[in-house]
Amino acid sequence: MKKILSSFIVVTALMVGCAKNQITGRSQLKLLPERDLQAMATQQYQQFLAESKVVSVSVNKDAEMVRRVGTRIAAAITSYLQQQGKSDILDGYKWEFNLIDNKEVNAWCMPGGKVVAYTGLLPVTQNEAALAVVMGHEIAHAIALHGNERMSQGLVQQLGGVALSVAVANKPAETQNLFMTAYGIGSTVGGTLPFSRKQELEADQFGLRFAAMAGYNPQEAVPFWQRMAKAGGGQKPPEILSTHPSDETRINKMQQYVKEAMPYYKPIGK
Repeated sequence: MKKILSSFIVVTALMVGCAKNQITGRSQLKLLPERDLQAMATQQYQQFLAESKVVSVSVNKDAEMVRRVGTRIAAAITSYLQQQGKSDILDGYKWEFNLIDNKEVNAWCMPGGKVVAYTGLLPVTQNEAALAVVMGHEIAHAIALHGNERMSQGLVQQLGGVALSVAVANKPAETQNLFMTAYGIGSTVGGTLPFSRKQELEADQFGLRFAAMAGYNPQEAVPFWQRMAKAGGGQKPPEILSTHPSDETRINKMQQYVKEAMPYYKPIGK
């Protein structure tokens, strides 16, 4: 009986929690109030910064570049959403952009606009426009509520679809892990993993538009991802077993997304 009841709760959560995303137009699972995730993000972001080597903007040009790129993208997104009558998407956003001294080739954005880039990324980006491609991608994940979607999937699959407050109270470690990774879902290849690849391509598509709106040349995207593929050294699992698109798939799609983004592109200063 408990198993039947649990299954009923999960199915009900999936039916009730699906909504059309204002950015992508795709129906997605969204069980969590964004304000709750933003509150968690503020706490976790400050904890992360306290435990990491934050590069000072006042003494480092790379850190200043990260903040400059992020600020321009945020301003472009704000203006665009205002024009579209969708300003509510950014409710609660308090943007922060920081560079972390870490050799990992990575960047991410928490709910509410809490953004980090690692110094290990910069030798691969090589220029400001390519950095904007990456930061636009990460910010697009947040704007498109991909983190909320992944958290919702995790709460359904791992914790039975309970409310976030209940999950935090009863299983704080598991809930924090879900939040910090947004990938901690032990599902089958035919289920969650391909869906995560869909999220990655959405972030590529819309992130490139955001970078273009901010005045950065979208054509830098393809050579950047080619450099990323080379940096990976080919040591990656087959696409069917990966949450990310293969390098070949991503680059092919990126060529399409570049064409879509070019109408949004107005070079800085013009």
